Amino acid sequence: MSEAVSATERVWTTGVAPGILPFLGNAIALFRRPLDFLETLPARGDLVELRLGPRRAWMVCDPDLVHRMLKDPRTFDKGGPLYDRLRGLMGDGLVTCPHHEYRRQRRLLQPAFSPARVARCTGVMGAEAASVAGSWRPGQRVDVTAAMVALTTGVTSRLLFSDSLDAGRAATVRDCLAVIVRGLFVRTVLPVDALFRLPTPANRRYRSAVSRLHTLVDAIIAERRSGAPRDDLLGTLLAATRADGERGAGPAAPPGPAEPLTEREVRDQLVTLLLTGVESTAMCLASVFGLLADHPEAERPLHEELDTVLDGRSLPGPEELTRLVHTRAVVTETLRLRPPGWLFTRLTTRETELGGHRLPRGATVLYSPYLLHHRDDAFPEPERFRPQRWLPGRAADGAGGAGGALLPFAAGSRKCIGDTFAMTEAVTAVAVIARRWRLRSPSGPVGRPRPAATLGPRSLVLVCAPRAHLPGRAPAPLDDAPQTGLPTGR
Repeated sequence: MSEAVSATERVWTTGVAPGILPFLGNAIALFRRPLDFLETLPARGDLVELRLGPRRAWMVCDPDLVHRMLKDPRTFDKGGPLYDRLRGLMGDGLVTCPHHEYRRQRRLLQPAFSPARVARCTGVMGAEAASVAGSWRPGQRVDVTAAMVALTTGVTSRLLFSDSLDAGRAATVRDCLAVIVRGLFVRTVLPVDALFRLPTPANRRYRSAVSRLHTLVDAIIAERRSGAPRDDLLGTLLAATRADGERGAGPAAPPGPAEPLTEREVRDQLVTLLLTGVESTAMCLASVFGLLADHPEAERPLHEELDTVLDGRSLPGPEELTRLVHTRAVVTETLRLRPPGWLFTRLTTRETELGGHRLPRGATVLYSPYLLHHRDDAFPEPERFRPQRWLPGRAADGAGGAGGALLPFAAGSRKCIGDTFAMTEAVTAVAVIARRWRLRSPSGPVGRPRPAATLGPRSLVLVCAPRAHLPGRAPAPLDDAPQTGLPTGR
């Protein structure tokens, strides 16, 4: 370990009992100042050995090596501390299942995330964003993080459950996820099971949140079984549990026979999609508005584009979304600078070689999109918020990054199934909200958030300022949603 890293750890671990420090190793630095710690690692090599409690682990710092790992899921399977903890929450859903189970699950869910079906969701996305933006008033202080979680909860619940999440249940989902994402991070970087079996208040809150979320999802599944079929993702999953293995006849269901799902797998998929669909996109959106508040120079071309493309409409449809190139660039640059999924683990299934090093079977291998996105050899001035990097013809500004360093949705066969959905939802929400409001910080720069299981501001309070629109281009009322929403029965 370099002297610089050792000295940094001594500062970061002040106040921790000295006898436990050698045992916890790099986990303390990763827990106390995770982003600063990550930024020290590329100087130590392309593959850096760490110690996380009793485990040895290796952090991959080179984009090419990360791609090699992600494109070989047989050797580098889902596993390690993060996925060990996630399985207690999600079971073996699409995100956490081992390689041999993945193709079956992906084939089942993929039709719900096809480009055509995502395009049909823009009405729902716009309506939920309009509902949030329409509740604000000039000069109001708004917890933007909470508002974005409410927005993505609304979109995700309508995709998954139709009308099964009322206001009370949606609030339960939000409360549970807030506790879970805090608890998952510490369980990842301090993989010492005994610590989390102790009856501490934090451990009790975490276990209670997991139990409440599972209970709620189980109740929704039971209610749906006793009611009329609906064309949503829950309907697709329930159709896939038929004993003969035939898929349901709805438009969301994939054709042909296949091994049916178990009851437990239905719940696992719903919990997986709730966590990923709500939390990650909400953190991205909160980060967008925090960065725009700190960088008004990046906001001006965004507003000019929205006024031109939407031309008086408050809600974009699929055609307008293709023309919102600067809006998409703002979202992409946010995903580079503040990727919600910032740290992941894999587990080797056999002895292998990576970056000139031999890794044993069962080795924990980590990679961090945040680390890759902040390499100055991939992205010039990596700490600057520069959406213009991603405009057409601006590859010289770092678009794409050296060696494909931009990885907000992973890569390879296990690339995020919802990448197109998430980008469409984020661009739609930014367009609807920024068309109507400027959001400003009442207390100076927002700054960089501290990560939990996801990276993003946990409680971002901004002040609403109505936009001054161009003459003749006042925004249309917020209830003019295009009739292209997902047919979920709502």
